[in-house]
Amino acid sequence: MTTLRLCALYPELMNIYADRGNIAVLRARCEWRGLGFELGSATVGEPLDQAAYDLFYMGGGQDRDQIAVAEDMAATKRDALHAAADRGAAVLAVCGGYQLLGHSYQLGSEELPGVGLVDLRTVREDGPRLIGNCAIEADVGTGPRTIAGFENHGGRTYLGDASQALGRVLAGHGNNGSDRLEGVRVGNVIGTYLHGPLLPKNVWLADRLIEMALGIELEPLDDTLEDAAHASARRAAGV
Repeated sequence: MTTLRLCALYPELMNIYADRGNIAVLRARCEWRGLGFELGSATVGEPLDQAAYDLFYMGGGQDRDQIAVAEDMAATKRDALHAAADRGAAVLAVCGGYQLLGHSYQLGSEELPGVGLVDLRTVREDGPRLIGNCAIEADVGTGPRTIAGFENHGGRTYLGDASQALGRVLAGHGNNGSDRLEGVRVGNVIGTYLHGPLLPKNVWLADRLIEMALGIELEPLDDTLEDAAHASARRAAGV
């Protein structure tokens, strides 16, 4: 049986926005197709076996938790994540997890280390938090599709030359509220500010992540209810 092996990074710390819902959707999408699903985890102080998983996932957390996670990721998981990405494993990081994929994250007067998996930096700037329903147009190998969700971040993220945005903002703020770009995608590594959680509102993206992680093509499911949830999220963003 083909099995998706998923590693949740810091699940007890990086779950402020009901991010476990993303894992539940990935499990369901696999099981409904007769695919196996195995869930592992790695948290503070634990080594990461890059070869043991097909997909690595991390959600968002509170500032105090993100400090501990940033320091631990840089010290104990940076090399493993790079090795996993280099061999084509998929990575999905949401909100705080997305910020930590880059080179650094500015939190107050402190600059936290990132793992440098993608070329981006997150800084603090004057202005309000970027909050609200958001929709973007993205192409992750399926042609242009809409991803809808909710964003809530004080940091402003800027992509470097070596990184490509996940999508173009249709409604909302995106990475920094100015360049109309949202998220990042480099190979099979995806980072985004959209949560709420993300995948229940965009099951096509869940399927694409499974395909990227396993190197297979999935058969479609009856997504009548899932399509209605996606349409509702789009309407909430005004798209």
